[in-house]
Amino acid sequence: MKLSEQWLREWVNPAVDSNELSEQLSMAGLEVDGVEPVAADFHTVVVGEVVECGPHPDADKLQVTKVNTNDGELLDIVCGAPNCRQGIKVVVAKVGAVLPGDFKIKKAKLRGHPSYGMLCSFKELGLIDEHEGIIELPEDAPVGKDYREYLGLEDHSIDIDLTPNRGDCLSVRGIARELGVLNRMDVNEPEIKDVAAKVDEQKAIHLDAPEQCPRYLGRVIKGIDVSRPTPIWMSEKLRRSGIRSIDPVVDITNYVLLELGHPMHAFDLDTLEGDIHVRLAAAKEKLTLLDGEEVELDEDVLVIADEQKALAMAGVYGGKDSGVTVESKNIFLESAFFAPDAILGKARRFGLHTDASHRYERGVDPQLQRTAMERATQLLLDICGGEAGPVTEAVSEKHLPERANVKLRSARLAKVLGVKIADDEVTEILQRLGLEATYNSGEWQVQVPSYRFDIAIEEDLIEEVARVYGYNAIKAAAPAAQLRMTDRKEASVSRHTLTNALVERGYQEAITYSFVDPKHQAMLFNETAALTLPHPISVDMSSMRVSLWPGLAGAVAHNQKRQQAVLAFVETGLRFIPDESAENGVRQEPVLGGIRAGKAHTEHWSEGERAVDFFDVKGDVEALLEKTGEANLFRFVADQHDALHPGQSAAIYKGERKVGFMGALHPQHEKALGLNQRAFVFEIELDAIAVRRIPAAQPVSRYPSIRRDLAVIVDKHIAAGELLAAMENIGVKQLVDLNLFDVYEGDGVPENKRSLALSVTLQDADKTLEEADVTDIMTQFIDTLRSEFNATLRD
Repeated sequence: MKLSEQWLREWVNPAVDSNELSEQLSMAGLEVDGVEPVAADFHTVVVGEVVECGPHPDADKLQVTKVNTNDGELLDIVCGAPNCRQGIKVVVAKVGAVLPGDFKIKKAKLRGHPSYGMLCSFKELGLIDEHEGIIELPEDAPVGKDYREYLGLEDHSIDIDLTPNRGDCLSVRGIARELGVLNRMDVNEPEIKDVAAKVDEQKAIHLDAPEQCPRYLGRVIKGIDVSRPTPIWMSEKLRRSGIRSIDPVVDITNYVLLELGHPMHAFDLDTLEGDIHVRLAAAKEKLTLLDGEEVELDEDVLVIADEQKALAMAGVYGGKDSGVTVESKNIFLESAFFAPDAILGKARRFGLHTDASHRYERGVDPQLQRTAMERATQLLLDICGGEAGPVTEAVSEKHLPERANVKLRSARLAKVLGVKIADDEVTEILQRLGLEATYNSGEWQVQVPSYRFDIAIEEDLIEEVARVYGYNAIKAAAPAAQLRMTDRKEASVSRHTLTNALVERGYQEAITYSFVDPKHQAMLFNETAALTLPHPISVDMSSMRVSLWPGLAGAVAHNQKRQQAVLAFVETGLRFIPDESAENGVRQEPVLGGIRAGKAHTEHWSEGERAVDFFDVKGDVEALLEKTGEANLFRFVADQHDALHPGQSAAIYKGERKVGFMGALHPQHEKALGLNQRAFVFEIELDAIAVRRIPAAQPVSRYPSIRRDLAVIVDKHIAAGELLAAMENIGVKQLVDLNLFDVYEGDGVPENKRSLALSVTLQDADKTLEEADVTDIMTQFIDTLRSEFNATLRD
């Protein structure tokens, strides 16, 4: 938005220069993009009067004039402008003048006739680009007065880039209101009086779409003269604000738009048929716009219409057939409030962008319509003459925006801003902003004025206080950093620690989708119900996973297709188990899962090449369990799982609780999952391994350890781990190490039996173990194995 600095200072004139004024606006959130002079540099240009004007004897298109500049003698000037004539006031560049572009005025002869100056146009003075002849000044323009001084051209055009929420500042009134607040000054608003009706004629108004237009005012004005020129003070204010002067009716509505921020429109009264209706357009209804383009309206477009036709797109653009022309004598002036949502996007839909739509989309004061109507009416009568009828108003009060009531807490204000502002000063700031604020018990109750659409919550009020108080006045304070230990339990094992244990063993950490292919999941977990998404990303990602395995298997398949020979992935995440007793009908369980496929290790000269097997993965899981410090509490038990090979699967138990599964993926699933090699997987509940035993310091024994080997024959189906667990559970405190070092089946061992060789290391912290002590302990082990597993010593 552009506006004249002089015009702004007519409303409020703080004792600051242009740069400081711009800085004030920018720091208040009304960013100034530029400040430029309203006129290019020129001098020795004055107001003159054409005393004589006649044709040049030797040129058809030139005229010889004598011009009075109040210098004691008349100047002979040759002029080629068609509008030059005797008696008009003009702008004269005298000899010695310098015009924009470093154009110097000198004595000259044109077709043999001397010329001592030049009669100037707006283009030659760099004011506007159009060239329609020389400038014609009002009859009361003082002859001889410097033209820059006469027009007040020592002025600046301020270009303000407003954010969409500050529609209240799209006017001189709005910007002046802000400057008054920032400088603690009163705003000198022009006196706007009600215009008395001189004629009785009026138009009935019908609000057929009250939600879109809850207030519409109209007024008949008869007997105007559109041919009268727009006053130079008005056309100059418009020019300096970036708007071209057209005719007095359009100029007045544009002037009110810039001055008060309220769009208005005038219709040729004699083209209207019947009452005025504010309604939504009919299907495929057509309208010829002021620029001559015919558009087909949509049914959600709000229009102003009479009984027969649409007259204008409401809040956007007027229609050609009802537009005011130089022949118009009677007009119908409108002033309306259109809801922002009703106008939003409509102009862009038809490739338009108007000053009216720009303001209506951001919000116009719903209480400003009558003030704008009276202001425009008075200007029309003063400039164009005529007589006004009464103002007709149609309003739907229930559809008008309500004034917001917002609470502001003193403690919240201080916390957000980081500075304590005195309560009295906050009250003053709020009241200067036009807010009705009352303070009681540490908080303000604030009623927001109708023109502040952007204030709805407490944070909006905090922003208002901050920008008026001044961001520069809020001193920067370095954050206070306190050194303290984080609250972390020593017994906790982080996910990072667990995944790193496997990363150190060659795994790559993976993140897969929580959504999986329902066919693959049903194949692997045919007894587990799954949650189906109502609006999935795609069909093959429409089920919530009940395990990490489908995603990890997909990652392996993807990499196998890219000739990766060694594959090992670990992932932590949630699995989603349907459970009616859980919140929202789903139980979310954090788990850690992994997969290995391909070669056991990368190619190396010192090691032979082999494929990964069950015991590689079992070793990885055991390394993971070691992080708990209680690996002895976990055991692997042969078990069946739909997704795993029947002979290579095991459940993982912690005590009597099943906490996971591991094994080889079933061969029948490999092709469906896209795998081309045997893959081994595991999954374990995170809460089972998220806590570790805290190490307890104890003295190192000074006494020697003793090793005894024990070979027993047991049934083939008995797992070695069960024997080791039974021996550990005896509670022999001298047992420091227990290990399976050999498994044998064959000659010397009965059929369906196998020999397990165990090494037992004993050590006492207080004494050297005697042979009798060792024998007693070994006897306990043998008796336990015999009673629980029907084991016999191997000869």
